[in-house]
Amino acid sequence: MYWDYYIMGIILLPGIILAIYAQIKVNNNFQKYSEVFSSCGKSASEVARMFLDLAGLKDIKIIKTQGMLTDYYNHSKKVIALSEQVYDSQSISAIGVACHEVGHALQYKSNYLPIKIRNLIIPICNFANNMLWILIILGAIFFYTNLGIIFLWIGVGIFALSVLLNLITLPVEYNASNRALKVLHQSTLFNDEETKCAKKVLYSAALTYVASLIISILNLLRLVLVINRRHD
Repeated sequence: MYWDYYIMGIILLPGIILAIYAQIKVNNNFQKYSEVFSSCGKSASEVARMFLDLAGLKDIKIIKTQGMLTDYYNHSKKVIALSEQVYDSQSISAIGVACHEVGHALQYKSNYLPIKIRNLIIPICNFANNMLWILIILGAIFFYTNLGIIFLWIGVGIFALSVLLNLITLPVEYNASNRALKVLHQSTLFNDEETKCAKKVLYSAALTYVASLIISILNLLRLVLVINRRHD
């Protein structure tokens, strides 16, 4: 009977559906509020610069980068990169995204623990992931031996590190968004209605990280089930 193979296949469906929903939601909200301009009359890069300076982070540069929603903060280079549709825009979406990246900079300033843990895990995951396919290939070659099972379970352990990284990334992203909304509201650059709109944009973006976590957990479960079935 191969019914359990079908079950293993459909295990990923909830995560895939959520990922599709999250991507549609973030795109729709970003586009919707890209057409709504903030009453503050400042561009996203100007707002980001202002908040960085107020926080004493004048050494952090703000640059323009190509691509859509390719915004990021690089702590080692002290750079906030804002995508082309964000950098010069005065829209609620653009300012919200820019302030989210400022939120990451504020996390480092306040020694936010989850981002420290995340930074410790990333190089370990990168190294381990380079070894993952080697272990899987060795596990497949020696599948019906105890050695093959050992290789596969080591691979499961490495994959679990990626799940852990996704798990830690979640509070980091939500916290950056919360910091962004807080500084926008306290500064009175955004009124209550504009803050609510920015919240929709940022929280829909955070939902994509929830989807990534769920997919990684389901993939890990599916891998464990496959190994256990073949081992039996």
